[in-house]
Amino acid sequence: MVTNLHLYIDGSWHTPFADGTIDVLSASTEEIIGRIPDGTPEDVDRAARAARRAFEGSWGATSPAERAGWLRRLAAALETRVPEIARTIAEEVGSPVTMATSVQAKVPVLLTAGFADLAERTIWEHEIGNSLVVREPYGVVGAITPWNYPLYQIMAKVAPALAAGCTVVVKPSELAPLNANLLAEACLEVGLPAGVVNIVHGRGPVAGEAIASHPDVDLVSFTGSVRAGQRVSVLAAETIKKVTLELGGKSACIVLEDAPFEKAIPNGVKNALLNSGQTCSAWTRMLVPRARRDEALRLATAALAALPVGDPLDPATRLGPLISDGQRRRVESYIAQGRAEGARLVAGGGRPPHLDRGYYVEPTIFADVTSSMTIAQEEIFGPVLSVITYDSEDEAVRIANDTVYGLAGGVWSGDPARALAVARRIRAGQVDVNGGRFNPQAPFGGYKRSGVGRELGRYGLEEFLQVKAIMR
Repeated sequence: MVTNLHLYIDGSWHTPFADGTIDVLSASTEEIIGRIPDGTPEDVDRAARAARRAFEGSWGATSPAERAGWLRRLAAALETRVPEIARTIAEEVGSPVTMATSVQAKVPVLLTAGFADLAERTIWEHEIGNSLVVREPYGVVGAITPWNYPLYQIMAKVAPALAAGCTVVVKPSELAPLNANLLAEACLEVGLPAGVVNIVHGRGPVAGEAIASHPDVDLVSFTGSVRAGQRVSVLAAETIKKVTLELGGKSACIVLEDAPFEKAIPNGVKNALLNSGQTCSAWTRMLVPRARRDEALRLATAALAALPVGDPLDPATRLGPLISDGQRRRVESYIAQGRAEGARLVAGGGRPPHLDRGYYVEPTIFADVTSSMTIAQEEIFGPVLSVITYDSEDEAVRIANDTVYGLAGGVWSGDPARALAVARRIRAGQVDVNGGRFNPQAPFGGYKRSGVGRELGRYGLEEFLQVKAIMR
């Protein structure tokens, strides 16, 4: 069991103000695998004051080249820890270790190095007439992060914040916090200046709310549920903080009638079930032509054979458990509601019979889903795919846009120009065409209740910058 009852603040490990602790459970065994401090507002205050001192002392005035150097050293330190990070997240979250290695552990390294390059390429000042326009760091950043892609979400905030010249107080999810301690170890290894990165463990309603309301925090970057994002926004408004939000999604994958179904349908299933469906951008609604519904369902159910459910530490596993018993019960309640509202269960719907421990739910596919059903409107955050039929391209677009969310989506067509035209009509922040690959330099964020602001690439960096006009 990994136990660290200290908090990483001001460049070293500190004893918390209170002695409360939080047990960290394995998603696959339900056993305690670690223990962390239950941070308090006093711990947040210590971290925020340390971040303020570091920002005003020297970090905010460092050159982009210096900050790029620190980020490259930090990326290298994280890279040496990839196997340990992957195993830790496989145990905490339940992500299969192959996926945990390639996505959960390696992508944060890629992001950190990418923002080092971006810091050096950014034009930090330019002239407009008699004015010098200068980009400056926003200040102290409060980063409140989720459990589903824990270290990725931390570095998607920390790396651009540091590249911009900001300092950071991070509150990781208490459900998957152990990987954040590996980041702290990397910061210590490279000698990152004290107070530049601070990590306070704790619960959202206590430590998270203390960050959102702290007067020394200038900007809050939050990823999580819509309800929690609303609460963060309310608290931050008291001190007029900038707030960026990356919230939920109910993304649609439109498969047009001329699409290569044998490729599009399995790809859509894999996307919907990635990380056992615990992905905010997952295509959890698959829209198919009514005339080809049965073909789509046959291909979708067949695709499950390539996604075996099992122990996340087994390299052969492709789908692991959900994060907690509470999350499993939530998903099971949505499955029951889908059946009650008239959706037809064509695969899954229960718990895998060969797994008697862990928070597992079978990959589940519903047919005969209508846009008015709960499972077509609300974010389930589990391995549940709703197949919805349409009769025309216009109807498909209308259905895709018929939610309060607008995070992501996909379009498949045999005609790339047609797919692009439909993608332009989807009200979402990121749309893949014919299985377009993930691009860490492209902006990520949502329309409507999926959030405010963008992460990744130069758009993500700009969120952490103020703009000053100097008249001459």
